[in-house]
Amino acid sequence: MLKVYRNLKPFALSILGVVILQFAQVMANLYLPNLMSDITNYGIMKNDIPYIWRTGGRMLLVAGGGVLCSALSSFLSSRTALGLGRTLRSQIFRRVESFSLQEFDRFGASTLITRTTNDINQIQMVTMMLLNMMLSAPITAIGGAILAVRKDASMTVVLAAALPAIAALIALVAWKGIPLFRLVQTKIDKVNLVLRENLTGIRVIRAFDRIGHEEKRFNAASRDLSDTYIKVNRIMAVMMPVMMLIMNGVTLSILWLGAARIDQGTTNIGNLMAFMQYALQILFAFVMLAMVFIMIPRAQ
Repeated sequence: MLKVYRNLKPFALSILGVVILQFAQVMANLYLPNLMSDITNYGIMKNDIPYIWRTGGRMLLVAGGGVLCSALSSFLSSRTALGLGRTLRSQIFRRVESFSLQEFDRFGASTLITRTTNDINQIQMVTMMLLNMMLSAPITAIGGAILAVRKDASMTVVLAAALPAIAALIALVAWKGIPLFRLVQTKIDKVNLVLRENLTGIRVIRAFDRIGHEEKRFNAASRDLSDTYIKVNRIMAVMMPVMMLIMNGVTLSILWLGAARIDQGTTNIGNLMAFMQYALQILFAFVMLAMVFIMIPRAQ
């Protein structure tokens, strides 16, 4: 992958722009719970309507800025990933044109077609995910943890209990899913091989009345690919409901502990709401990182 990413040098300015925009977006997202806490503590609790309007307007500006940074970052990362794909396709095409007949036979036309289409698409998709998530997720997790501790350090015990469960879930999904993602690439190549042989040899197939046999070959390859995709999607489908269960459990635990601390007078409602938002941001950052790490082996 590192050899492939050497081709990103012409897009250095775009990558720098993505880094700056991602940082600005994360800062905006981390600032919003603090404003919400202020509205609750100093606006709603004291019935200060002008303060609510002022702080609400600041929240709208910060949220709008975050959305704008996110849109621009997605545009630049998409353009960078597509530019990398264009460069790789050009290099592969020029390389293949220099092959001898023996090298063509060794690779096979179907494999070469797959490498210039589906394989490049996988690299583009992972590159876009890396640019969008590999920076924002760690900053969100670290920044959210620091701000959550500042709001109420005693309730971080909830996060300490939830993070190992999330790590175990991610490890399980990666252990089951990564080998299947690698198999998918091989099986796509097999489907392309059978299809290409049918198209190029259609006259011979019809002459020897082998249409039924070739249909069975294609159906078998296609079914094998479908079964593998279904296994992958079943594993990935389990991840989000379990993650939502953990997140909802964290939310309920924070509300339960926070209610007791509010009753004791050691915290207030605004801090509780802000802590809950930071906790969800931290957990969601780990989910984004998990998605990236699961997709990287397929691109490799």
